[in-house]
Amino acid sequence: MKFVIVGYGRVGIRTARILQSEGHEVVIVDNDPVKVERATETGFETIQGDGNEESVLVDAGIESADAIGGLTGDLNTNFTACMIGKEFGCRTVLRIDADYREEIYEKYAADVDEIIYPERLGAAGAKTALLGGDFNVLADLTEQLSVASIRIPDDSPFVGKRVVEVDLPGDAHIYAHGTDHEPMTIPLPQTKIEPGDSVAIMADPGGLDDIRATLRGDASA
Repeated sequence: MKFVIVGYGRVGIRTARILQSEGHEVVIVDNDPVKVERATETGFETIQGDGNEESVLVDAGIESADAIGGLTGDLNTNFTACMIGKEFGCRTVLRIDADYREEIYEKYAADVDEIIYPERLGAAGAKTALLGGDFNVLADLTEQLSVASIRIPDDSPFVGKRVVEVDLPGDAHIYAHGTDHEPMTIPLPQTKIEPGDSVAIMADPGGLDDIRATLRGDASA
């Protein structure tokens, strides 16, 4: 499959590397010459230019791409890139940050195939979205990361907190959230954790026990 990645920042870099490692064709678009040079040296096909310009995306091969990911830190650039990609029949994945109100999130969500929010969903989340994966399916996403589903007990110190406020050990992130008897989905910006909820965690396999203890509020964590 062929993917156009707009934005070669932290999320874009890791997403591109995962897709490339799985044998997919990846084209990087960025307006920063330093980032473009870095991507080129890493072995990616690159286009220097603004990802919100159709001519730039055409140069990147959007006409033959399967999906486009707007993964910059600028929402307007990401959304415009996705809308151009949509016109060319691409699957569209939009990065949006956590500080947007829920109505803003829902407005953009109606026009794209997937939203990844915020950076804590990380590269594995972006990769799954670009491939059209089901966020309710928990599986190993990369060789370095594992996913575990953890149920939140009544006395967890995180009850009442928004998902984006949860700070986990190491490089672990909450990938998805589900209420009792409901399937897991990507949480909205205002989603709060309640007793009995389940969260899907992406983390290094060796750190899962510590993360479970932290979420459950075990004294030894």
